[in-house]
Amino acid sequence: MVVNCEHVWREITDYLEGEVDPVLGTAMEEHIRECKRCSAVLQGTRNVVELFGDERALEIPLGFSQRLHRRLEAQMPQRRGGAFGWMVAFAAAGLLIAGLAIGRSSAFSQPPMRSEHAAPAVRLPSDLMVVVYDDGKTFHRPGCDVIHDKAHARMIPASEAMRQGFVPCVRCMKEYSGARANLRDLIDQDRYEIAEALERR
Repeated sequence: MVVNCEHVWREITDYLEGEVDPVLGTAMEEHIRECKRCSAVLQGTRNVVELFGDERALEIPLGFSQRLHRRLEAQMPQRRGGAFGWMVAFAAAGLLIAGLAIGRSSAFSQPPMRSEHAAPAVRLPSDLMVVVYDDGKTFHRPGCDVIHDKAHARMIPASEAMRQGFVPCVRCMKEYSGARANLRDLIDQDRYEIAEALERR
């Protein structure tokens, strides 16, 4: 029987354990004597089997575990804990608090209205000059008949009047009154819904 290198490599462990056919074993011995590669594979496999079969070869020396841990800790990158981490956390908290304070400032919120029942102005020109008086709640166009305290009246821009909490007079500034504008929108919406319902019939 003639065998090649692949056949020897496939059967090498069985050969070492004496579990191959006698005819195959003789053919493998002849091939291994003539082939340097297969001879080296046989010697290498025999060495591995002997090493793993010998329990002493795998004994771990005393103190090995502690030395291994020290070496691994020395090679690990340092943690960033401590003061730096706390400083970052406090800085983030400070920014959050500052952001909340700015968000609640008067620059971003609507001022309180001087009248509980009033609606703020809508679509008001920013350069429009209006008449207000300190004890009043509304702003007016100059010449409005409803101005009660003409002696203490003063002219200011409409944007400033709204910032101070004044609301538009429902008589002379009705096109800018939020209540009228909302009522107008509701009437327009009703008209649209009625027209739509009529078209469906």
